[in-house]
Amino acid sequence: MWMETAVIGGGCFWCVEAVLRELNGVASIRPGYAGGHTANPTYKEVCTGTTFHAEVVEVTFDPAILSYVDLLRIFLTIHDPTTPNRQGADVGTQYRSVIMPASTEQENAARGVLAEVEAAQIWQAPLSTTIEPLQIFYPAEPEHVDYFARHPEAAYCQAVIAPKVRAFRKHAADHVRANISPNHA
Repeated sequence: MWMETAVIGGGCFWCVEAVLRELNGVASIRPGYAGGHTANPTYKEVCTGTTFHAEVVEVTFDPAILSYVDLLRIFLTIHDPTTPNRQGADVGTQYRSVIMPASTEQENAARGVLAEVEAAQIWQAPLSTTIEPLQIFYPAEPEHVDYFARHPEAAYCQAVIAPKVRAFRKHAADHVRANISPNHA
């Protein structure tokens, strides 16, 4: 089975990971950092905003089940792609909305999806999502992997992540994996 990989960022990687982990066709997902100038950055360094890395997720998916275009369409509905360098109370360049294509085909698809979403006027403001070439993906530290599943009672998880997961399940039920526990959010 051939898999494809996408690297995208839409605010806190804990949120994006938690929602996309539920998406049918996703084989694996890793939080990490990309788009900056510091080699092997740490979470602490990225949070300073001086590395210019974004918090991103690397999504490995089965294109026979989930196309790259559909993944991007869903991605643009699970965060606010109109707020530059911000998602809710999380502010800084590390929280920018970004698509990091790994090929010319992915870049062309990303441009097409952004144009489609912009033309559909789904959002009240213009999109601020950028397309940046993927240079290197740096995996996040182990404590950030599957954060929501491991810390569902944490205040941030309850206040920010759980509502996003519930909204995704409600509004995109046809895209949710069949084997997801309803108690996860």
